[in-house]
Amino acid sequence: MARISLFLPLASCLLLLAASPAFSSNYEGEALCAFKSRLSDPNNVLQSWDQSLVNPCTWFHVTCDSQNHVIRLDLGNSNITGTLGPELARLKHLQYLELYRNNFEGKIPDLLGNLKSLISMDLYENQLEGDIPKSLSKLKSLRFMRLNNNKLTGSIPRELATLSNLKVLDFSNNDLCGTIPVDGPFSTFPSQSFENNKRLNGPELLGLASYDFGC
Repeated sequence: MARISLFLPLASCLLLLAASPAFSSNYEGEALCAFKSRLSDPNNVLQSWDQSLVNPCTWFHVTCDSQNHVIRLDLGNSNITGTLGPELARLKHLQYLELYRNNFEGKIPDLLGNLKSLISMDLYENQLEGDIPKSLSKLKSLRFMRLNNNKLTGSIPRELATLSNLKVLDFSNNDLCGTIPVDGPFSTFPSQSFENNKRLNGPELLGLASYDFGC
């Protein structure tokens, strides 16, 4: 029965998209519709997400630019449960991904590294697990990355040290291991950005220990 109930919102969404020629060509609306089908929304935060509209720019919690491209998704502190799907990577103009203080679980999709316009990624205070994807190093416009207070494991990808625009980073309160990078923007982040990761061993000693030492 649970499998059927999850299928019905997606089937309804696809039928509405097929019935609306204008909307069927809107890949961003389709992507958000697919994302919604993954979620449990007890507070009806997504009630305004009407798939029959031409585009999602009139939906609450969605902001578009003058070209009707989705540039911001604001669902922080919304009591939403679900997973992050690869369809989010289709929002190629997205600048702000604000999904903090919810109950998102599962892994961070590798494909989020394709969001080349992203400035802020706020996924803190959820139930996300698994590794921090190396693909996030492709987000060259990123200034804010807050993944704290989740259940993330593994080492901190050294590739993230190439994010020269990164100003704020918080990986605290996870289960990360290995050592903390010292190159690039990591030289500016305070120790509080990494605290309460019991298996994280502090700044790496270049040439003396593997970056994933202790993992």
